[in-house]
Amino acid sequence: MLPRLVRVSYTLSTNVCGSNAIFCSNHKVTSVTEVFVSPSLGLAHPVWTERFPWLCQGCTTRSVDGAVYDFGLFSGGSSTESVKENWSTLLGATGANSMVHGHQVHGTKIYTHHTVSAGLNIFPDCDGHVTDSSGVLLSVTTADCVPIFLVDADRRAIAVLHAGWRGIASGILDCGITALKEYSGSCPVDLMMHLGPSICGACYEVGAEVFEALEQPIPLRPSPINLRGVLTQKADEAGIPLTNITVSDHCTRCTESDLFSHRAGDMGRQVSYIGLRP
Repeated sequence: MLPRLVRVSYTLSTNVCGSNAIFCSNHKVTSVTEVFVSPSLGLAHPVWTERFPWLCQGCTTRSVDGAVYDFGLFSGGSSTESVKENWSTLLGATGANSMVHGHQVHGTKIYTHHTVSAGLNIFPDCDGHVTDSSGVLLSVTTADCVPIFLVDADRRAIAVLHAGWRGIASGILDCGITALKEYSGSCPVDLMMHLGPSICGACYEVGAEVFEALEQPIPLRPSPINLRGVLTQKADEAGIPLTNITVSDHCTRCTESDLFSHRAGDMGRQVSYIGLRP
């Protein structure tokens, strides 16, 4: 069984980076500081922990007791043996029966999971997962990209998506919403969305081609872009209520959150996970 996370106090605040505050339709989206649960489980959304006791959700940090806690099966950071051991540690800490992950390619392919074999299951070339089965932990790995968590509390259907700028431009969020609708009947208005720890809008400088791909005003020179802000706009356009959206305060670059950052030269990856408790 998945263990119940400890009940914690929480704070709601504006993003640490002032330039990263997200406004949409004259509404400021709620910013959340995920709290540290344990070395193995990492950071968890404190509001969801309190509101959804049937949910297991979190994002690992980069070290456990001084040892590197790297989940990058395909990034070439740590040895294959140590990475596999880290996956086993997380699986054991959550108490899940099985965990699903994919070879992420910055695309829009999403797998739905009714039943899954015990242990860690790796799927080819995908960037998202959907389930309503208890004991199945969905996961994506990141090191600056945005992990997107989607929850339909009424139907107890969930999804996790991996969103870099290419995936966002290709429509990963819309594909995730569609996959939930086809799988469980979820409508956008029913969904809660959390944009987890990633690089913030002040730290992610990109060229004009990224702004163009994301249909944002094109600057004259390389400039910072807020991927979580872009995703919030897209979620609003897709019909997810802004009051149902939260955004992590944690930045992989500028906050002391003990997270891997590709921009900072890290080859390691943290894993964002979500599952239904049996």
